[in-house]
Amino acid sequence: MQRKTFLKALAALSGVAAAALLAGPAGAQQAYPNKPIRLVVTFPPGGAPDILARLFADKAQLGQPVVVDNKPGAGGNIGAEMVAKAPADGYTLVMGTVGTHAINGALYSKMPYDMVRDFAPLGHVASAPNLLVVNNDLPVKSVAELISYMKANPNKLSFGSPGIGTSVHVSGELFQSLTGTSMTHVPYKGRQFAIPDLVGGSIQVMFDNMPSALPMAKEGKIRALAQTTAKRSAAAPDVPTVAETVPGFEATTWFAMFAPAGTPKDVVARLNAEMQRVYKLPDVAEKMKTLGLEPWISTPEELSAYQAREITKWAKVVKDSGAKAD
Repeated sequence: MQRKTFLKALAALSGVAAAALLAGPAGAQQAYPNKPIRLVVTFPPGGAPDILARLFADKAQLGQPVVVDNKPGAGGNIGAEMVAKAPADGYTLVMGTVGTHAINGALYSKMPYDMVRDFAPLGHVASAPNLLVVNNDLPVKSVAELISYMKANPNKLSFGSPGIGTSVHVSGELFQSLTGTSMTHVPYKGRQFAIPDLVGGSIQVMFDNMPSALPMAKEGKIRALAQTTAKRSAAAPDVPTVAETVPGFEATTWFAMFAPAGTPKDVVARLNAEMQRVYKLPDVAEKMKTLGLEPWISTPEELSAYQAREITKWAKVVKDSGAKAD
């Protein structure tokens, strides 16, 4: 009887151990996240990347807080580099932009990270036109008038941007290239430093992100001439596109989230699923649209393929314009 009792106890213990082993990997997967997640924004507060990051942080239901961390500088390279070199555990993410993940590699001779190899794509978040806006005192009210003025006054105007390599910057370079005009580029450390100078007249032109520029244009603080996407945005249906005057002009700003390369696939899937949920919420989608942002939710694989095409496109634009960050 003692032997039978012993064997039963041993069998029971073996079953518990086997169950624990089987549950181990699943338990480990369920453990993510078990501490706060840092979402790095590579530009100062107030711009589209920051708005999108904070929408995610406010609405995410991951069991842990998402903390937005603004790390601006070097056209977004400072913040992106931090994430590229962070542990690949899903606790440090970046709200990437067309600049940090498609343009900067062509602009900077020495990049602190590889735009593709150092990151695991999580998915697109949104896209937006840039808005060609001018100082109210500039005597132009259309793209055609701006081109005529620039040709009559070469190098007289200055255009601002929140940093070298941003979509705002290369939109201006593309405009000059396609119209045969010339302006002086003035890079700032963020749009919040450029806009007061635009309003005050120290700079006269800017291809600002629509979510930032549209409210100010509606308030009459600056004048909107055109938007940079191929088709007019529903947020500003009365504002023409640059392409309506300059055929072939198109510059789309996009935003997407990335994690460090090597982040486990189950973590990537978990984050993408939460992104899909958050950015499809009716109130979030409505907020984005009122700001001129178009919700654009994709899979990691779709983002990877699109990023490759964008890198090729903008490398040509940068080469043709002769723009360099250093």
